[in-house]
Amino acid sequence: MTQPTLDRRTSGILLHPTSLPGRFGIGDLGPEAYRFADLLAETGQGLWQVLPLGPTGYGDSPYQCFSAFAGNPLLVSPEKLREDGLLTTADLAKAPEFPEESVDFGAVIDFKRSVLKHAFARFQKTASTTARQGFEGFRREQAGWLGDFALFMALKDAHRGASWTTWERQIKTRLPQAVEQARRDLEAEVRAHEFAQYLFFRQWEDLRTYVHAHAIQIMGDVPIFVAHDSADVWAHPELFVLAADGGPAVVAGVPPDYFSETGQLWGNPLYRWDMMTRTGYAWWIERFRAVLGLVDLVRLDHFRGFEAYWEVPGKDKTAVNGRWVKGPGAALFEALQAALGPLPIVAENLGVITPEVEALRERFGFPGMAILQFAFGSDDSAESFKPHNYPRHLAAYTGTHDNDTIDGWWSGGVGDSTRTQDDVEAERDNCRQYLGTEGREIHWAFVRAVLASVADLAVIPLQDVLGLGSEARMNVPAKPNGNWRWRFFWGQVTHALRRRLRGMTEIYGRVPATRPTKVPETAG
Repeated sequence: MTQPTLDRRTSGILLHPTSLPGRFGIGDLGPEAYRFADLLAETGQGLWQVLPLGPTGYGDSPYQCFSAFAGNPLLVSPEKLREDGLLTTADLAKAPEFPEESVDFGAVIDFKRSVLKHAFARFQKTASTTARQGFEGFRREQAGWLGDFALFMALKDAHRGASWTTWERQIKTRLPQAVEQARRDLEAEVRAHEFAQYLFFRQWEDLRTYVHAHAIQIMGDVPIFVAHDSADVWAHPELFVLAADGGPAVVAGVPPDYFSETGQLWGNPLYRWDMMTRTGYAWWIERFRAVLGLVDLVRLDHFRGFEAYWEVPGKDKTAVNGRWVKGPGAALFEALQAALGPLPIVAENLGVITPEVEALRERFGFPGMAILQFAFGSDDSAESFKPHNYPRHLAAYTGTHDNDTIDGWWSGGVGDSTRTQDDVEAERDNCRQYLGTEGREIHWAFVRAVLASVADLAVIPLQDVLGLGSEARMNVPAKPNGNWRWRFFWGQVTHALRRRLRGMTEIYGRVPATRPTKVPETAG
């Protein structure tokens, strides 16, 4: 079975919306997102890849969200709210001075909460009948998750952000009368969280429509696991392996690897696949239905975990003492296909990949991923990351959000990896010989190799297009804080850079025939 995710050879840019420019401390779904879509079209790109779009929790990570279904209210654009009459110019003038090149999440959260509070108050006072009907329609359409999520967030606010396992027993264990009492007591707060979701979904749909009008698709991201401190686990504890106190009995991670000698301890609770099976995988079906309502393709994170996952005792401090446990395998994807039809999935098949994992991926025709930065090491898997070994049905990357940038990797030492300095030098030597370069403009050598490959899809993090160093890295795996902060600014995207990317994309046959053949002289 072959299920192509794209109907043509194409390329795209990986950039999470939080990394967009803008004066409100964090990238959002406002004018700069539309300007970035214009940049993608101008340079011949057919794909915009983003990270998970949910409301971020621990460590500000998009892979640790308060819900697998909700959107991130930090992405709501104040400027779009002003256009809608929900904020005034005076409201926007009160924004503090934020850093331009990174996200100060604490300050941004305080500001955005204030903005959303003002917008909701104005909506309640001034909204037309049509606008109110739109909000109520959204509440009905999203009722399967929205009520639980909004109540969960209202309760977290009432408990000053504390994890749900520390709440009063009646509400922690969701006694029906306690839940209903909380809904009554927190009705205004619940409605405010629902309204913030309404704003996110409406702004996202407007942006997606604009992106589609430029013949660009959006690739989203579905993490295999959810955060323990989430509405998903609180509302559906029967679907997760939990201890008597509500904490995770076992947690997710990966064994010792390139990034860590003690493995990566993610801490996410693991699924009770027996319960998932009894319900016909209903929760997963609704999760995929929701994400496919937002994006066109899905990068399915940690695909190997669906064949077998690394289970670590809940009290352990490292991932060393884990064990492999069989996942749902083909049964899950058969259920998803039966309910939703062909699945536009790119399988993140990195890490400890076995023949069984590859057989599962190939059975459903999901393209895998190849990371060029991993092609020059001494381990056995390196050969599969070299472009001369790529199959067509593949998504090829220079690097991902978890990697150092190409320039950072090239100029740095062992960094966050488990390599020795000798390993680093050997990798560089191998890279020089393979790419025929002495390292000048190494990022462009990587970009060219990926675009030139036979892979149907080539994706480049914007940091690698810009040739930025380690200061622009998005995430260091297993580092609990300080990630996800990087932002670019338009001065970095020069006219010469746009023309060069467009030229390479054209040379290697990745620009749609309907696109303009030249970058306008006034660009950038």
